[in-house]
Amino acid sequence: MSGTSTVLKLNNSVEMPALGLGVYQSPPEETAAAVETALRDGYRLIDTAAAYRNEEQVGEGLKRSGVDRDEVFVTTKLWLSDYGYDSALRAFDASLDRLGLEYLDLYLLHQPVPLEPEPWVAAYKAAEKLLADGRVRAIGVSNHTPGLLRTLMDRTDVVPAVNQVELHPYFIQRELRELHDRLGIVTQSWSPIGGITQYWPHAPNGGRSVLQEPAVTELAAKYGKTAAQVVLRWHLQHGLCAIPKSVKAHRIAENFAVFDFALTPEEVAAVDALDTGLRSGPDPETIRLDSFGRR
Repeated sequence: MSGTSTVLKLNNSVEMPALGLGVYQSPPEETAAAVETALRDGYRLIDTAAAYRNEEQVGEGLKRSGVDRDEVFVTTKLWLSDYGYDSALRAFDASLDRLGLEYLDLYLLHQPVPLEPEPWVAAYKAAEKLLADGRVRAIGVSNHTPGLLRTLMDRTDVVPAVNQVELHPYFIQRELRELHDRLGIVTQSWSPIGGITQYWPHAPNGGRSVLQEPAVTELAAKYGKTAAQVVLRWHLQHGLCAIPKSVKAHRIAENFAVFDFALTPEEVAAVDALDTGLRSGPDPETIRLDSFGRR
C-alpha cells in the first residue's frame, strides 16, 4: 500500500472502507455474482439502494461469499417515495428484510427535497432514531449541496457521517469537499470514473470520457496501470471514498488493485485540472418528491 489508508474514520468513530463496490444499474440477475466476486477479491464495502431494486441480490451475494457479516460495510438508501418519519422507518425495515440483515452500517437519504422540506427533514429524523436504537451504525445523505446540507442540519441533530455525491475529474466538488472537511463529513464519490457522462441524457460533459484524457492516460502508461485505476487512485489520495460499479469479474478485481502505487502531488493536481465545474447528474436544488417517479 502506498500512503493512502484503506479505511476512513467517520465522525462517530465508525470505520468505513475507502473503496467499495457500487451496484447502481447492476441488473438483479448479475448483482449477486458481482457482490460475491468483489468480497472474495478483498472488497469490504457494498453500496446499494432501495431504488436500485437489487437489495435482495446484494444480500444473496453477501451470503454466498462466506465473508462474516461483521467484516462487511453495507450501505443502502431511502428513496423519496418513502420520505416522512413513519414511512422511512417502514422502508428501513423493508430494506433490511430484502438484504437479509439485522443491521446496516450506513443508511443514507438518497436525495434532498428542498422544494418539499417537511418529509425530507422527517425522514432524516427517522434515521436519527435508527441510529440511536443501534439499528444502523452511521447515517448520512446523498446528493446534498453545501446549502442543502446546512438547511438539513439546521433542523436536525446528528451531523451526517457521509455525503455521497457525483464526483469525478470533470466535477471535483472542491467547495463541497472543503465544507465536509470542516464539518467532519466523509465525501463519498458516485460515478467516480465519470461514467455518468456516458449514460445520463444531456449530461453537460456528455460524450467525453476522463479515461481518454491525456492527463490520465499518460499516468496510466507511467505506472503500468489502467486509466480507471489512475482515477480511483486520485480519489483515494484526496481522502475520498469511491464506489465504482462493475459486474465484470476482471474489472471488479482491477478496480481494487490501486493500493500498490501513488501519484505525486503534481500528478494529482494535473487530474484536478480536468474539472469543468459542471454537474452531469440531476440538480439537487430542483428535486421534488415526484421528480423521478415512483421506484
